Amino acid sequence: MLSLRSVNQFYGQNHILWDVDLELEPGTCTGIIGQQGMGKTTLVNCIMGHLPIKSGSMTWQGTSGPPQDLLLQPVETRAALGIGYVPQRRHIFSQMSVEDNLQIALLAGAGTSSHRAIPKSVFDLFPALWSLRHQRSGELPIDQQQQLALARALVLQPSLLILDEPTEGMSPWLEEEMGNMIHRLNHDFGITILLLEQRLSFIRRVADCFLLLHRGRNVAQGKVAQLDDRVVNTWLAV
Repeated sequence: MLSLRSVNQFYGQNHILWDVDLELEPGTCTGIIGQQGMGKTTLVNCIMGHLPIKSGSMTWQGTSGPPQDLLLQPVETRAALGIGYVPQRRHIFSQMSVEDNLQIALLAGAGTSSHRAIPKSVFDLFPALWSLRHQRSGELPIDQQQQLALARALVLQPSLLILDEPTEGMSPWLEEEMGNMIHRLNHDFGITILLLEQRLSFIRRVADCFLLLHRGRNVAQGKVAQLDDRVVNTWLAV
């Protein structure tokens, strides 16, 4: 589905990503783990086109059609390809209603100014948002704000959903609810998930595979079952 080969990225003279490889298979949930500042969000910003890469390749294989060079795709078209993204801290439009937030995401991702209907499946998945659709989104509690952020990414019915620190600021109960939602999106809806997360217990619960970034290098990767104490103590305790 998404293949990254030898991706390098710089901030000025600072080498941030070093020859990063990543292979996402359809229907899987892959967790990218690492301490803060190790390159997780930078990698996703490169995938979404928000940051350029210095060298390497990114190949996208959608549900139909031939493989595409993702580097040739403008930022505004990547959502239309089938890539959904929920950034860290949600980034909803707090002064706008729930419905307007969804409508903006729908129009921006589709690259059109024409009004389009929000898919019924989104409100089926988040029924509370239907009853709150006219409420200002900044007035919602954190769990419903996170639901709205997810719903905004899902209005274009992506085949890949990227989540950056979705449990940030959540209580253990809300974290469990988020894990259940990710599991449902992955297993019931068949959406491939790329999950950036610092909470190792959460990755072990919801992910199939992992990629561990340390100072911009992928130092370990494989099945989550292989994420043993040796790997954790070597790379996450330093």
